[in-house]
Amino acid sequence: MKRLNIRQLLLSILLAGALMVAGCNGTATESTPSDNVNAVGDSPSETLGEQAISPVAQAQNSSMSNLPKLEGKATVVMTVNGSPITIEVDGTAAPETAGNFVDLVNQGVYDGVAFHRVVREPQPFVVQGGDPQSKDPQVPMARLGTGGFIDPTTSQERYVRLEIQPEGSDMPVYSQTFDEAKIKAQPKLKHSRGAVAMARSRLPDSASSQFYFALADLPFLDGSYAVFGYVTDGMDVIDNIQQGDRIESAKVVSGLDNLKN
Repeated sequence: MKRLNIRQLLLSILLAGALMVAGCNGTATESTPSDNVNAVGDSPSETLGEQAISPVAQAQNSSMSNLPKLEGKATVVMTVNGSPITIEVDGTAAPETAGNFVDLVNQGVYDGVAFHRVVREPQPFVVQGGDPQSKDPQVPMARLGTGGFIDPTTSQERYVRLEIQPEGSDMPVYSQTFDEAKIKAQPKLKHSRGAVAMARSRLPDSASSQFYFALADLPFLDGSYAVFGYVTDGMDVIDNIQQGDRIESAKVVSGLDNLKN
């Protein structure tokens, strides 16, 4: 039994590593899924040390207060392979993360973007997309997963800080995983099948535009990655997405008035 538990733990760590995007220093080298899995081998102390000395992280924190926020809920409909996927975006528990996503949808950032990572083996994990570079068919698949949204007003990549609200709390925890903050509670928004959450690098405040759909319950990600909504219709569409499939369109169909800039 112990051996089985250790194998399950190692598998969980490797799968979690697949969610990591390339480093957020603006000069990211090409990143492959295997590169990202290896990156997860860093110890917590090494990861925190990198965050503490990073001038990029400090600059990000100073510019995150003006990000759009979602005060309430919104509904987004994505069309993939001619079929709709309906997402309820929850700004009550993740106002900054949800606001960033709804704002990007409203700007058309996700229209034409490809799903560059699909992990179903050895067990259902995630479908990940949202890299704006994927709109260009000339960009190689191995490079996808390194890009984020470049804000046209600043010509800089927009980052959103890690935001996870514990159950029983009125406020999210920012810029720390639950392990780092020593929080034992469960997050209000969990990684159940159909959850929609932000991918990021080792730095907690490095999410930009890349997101993923959970293909199964993934409790080992709870407290480490920011869930901001759930698929309410269209999981059958997601279950059939293949690497390279594109978001034909993404529209905010209700709740746009809850987006505050």
